[in-house]
Amino acid sequence: MDASEHRRRLIRILQNAYSGEQAAAYAYRGHWKSLGKHPEFREIQRIEAEEWYHREEVGRMLTEMGARPVRWSEIRTWVIGRTLGVACHLIGWFLPMYFAGRLERGNAAEYDYAASHALALNLPDYARELTVMADVEREHEIYFRSVIVGHPMLPRMKKLFGWG
Repeated sequence: MDASEHRRRLIRILQNAYSGEQAAAYAYRGHWKSLGKHPEFREIQRIEAEEWYHREEVGRMLTEMGARPVRWSEIRTWVIGRTLGVACHLIGWFLPMYFAGRLERGNAAEYDYAASHALALNLPDYARELTVMADVEREHEIYFRSVIVGHPMLPRMKKLFGWG
């Protein structure tokens, strides 16, 4: 793969991540608000803040690379994030926790993939930052898995969706 292809792929991943972090942050905001004083609400608040920080860093990388977010993705993920945030008030505790963990697993893999493109482009600072973001996303996944372990719906969800 040549440098222009690595660059194209890195920018595309960063654009998707930028918008995806928005959806995740808004969904987490709705999720922690739905929890009231449930023991997990502070941890979900912290995770929301980390998603906003990732969005800021990814946005900076895009700007430095001369790229921008995709407007349609921004609109779509705003709607998705807000909708999921509202849905958390309606569907209870388990499903948001389960799907958040499953989503975080994919996010970690995407950041790892982005880091490999950054290395191929001789952007070691980006690669390092993206690897740290991947590690944080993995921590989120581990957290969500830890709070759903033992839930009676988990075996069925694992069978259906292959995570947990």
